[in-house]
Amino acid sequence: MTSTQDTIQKAADLLWQAGQSGIPCDPVRSLLAEGDLEGAYAIQEINTKRSLDAGRRLVGRKIGLTSKAVQTQLGVDQPDYGMLFADMAIAEGEDIALSAVMQPKVEAEIAFVLAADLDSEQLTLADLTRAVDYAVAAIEVVGSRVANWDIRILDTIADNASSGLYVLGSEPRGLGEFDPRLCGMVMEKGGEPVSVGAGAACLGNPLTAALWLAKVMARVGRPLRAGDTILSGALGPMVAAAPGDIFEARVNGLGSVRAAFGKE
Repeated sequence: MTSTQDTIQKAADLLWQAGQSGIPCDPVRSLLAEGDLEGAYAIQEINTKRSLDAGRRLVGRKIGLTSKAVQTQLGVDQPDYGMLFADMAIAEGEDIALSAVMQPKVEAEIAFVLAADLDSEQLTLADLTRAVDYAVAAIEVVGSRVANWDIRILDTIADNASSGLYVLGSEPRGLGEFDPRLCGMVMEKGGEPVSVGAGAACLGNPLTAALWLAKVMARVGRPLRAGDTILSGALGPMVAAAPGDIFEARVNGLGSVRAAFGKE
């Protein structure tokens, strides 16, 4: 059973209006046929086109739900993807307004920046590693336009993989300079550890997650291009953010990255 175009459009409108108004909406999964991932991605695509039509610039993709810990938190069992726009990138040291992301939470990741296009569905890991220019530590600020984070897989897919903002670290490294699978991660809030993990928590290897994404993007007609950023997925559990919180994530071999929230 598939969802109707009318219900897909209605769900897209609800999420769009929530994002515009800052008032979360009810879950949209009830508008879709059970298990209709294609319908959920159709909702995401409607709002992606709206964003592009409004002048936003697509600069990469994010992979969500790659960590088993995060999957357990949200009650799902597979990854998803979402779009990254230029206005989602926050410079390190710039305060993040709480109002900029609805119901914000943070997670530490490895980001890959591409030097070449990845436009084939038959990509190999060798193709991917040749295409990666460098990696950096990253903090993603996820958010939900669905009230109370009451989401399942269909909700988060439709909601652009619960995207918000992201901060990239400033210590780029080539793939030969660190181990994406074995590198450890510690994220602290106010100097106290709040999330720990390792590259292996991300589908076994962040490069495996990035390869999955690249193939899917080629298949759906939005291939990754040179210069694009890939947020490869959480290395540990996500943590809720509050006014005045300062988070710092350290990833072995990639240095650290800091995200600071304003006090109001």
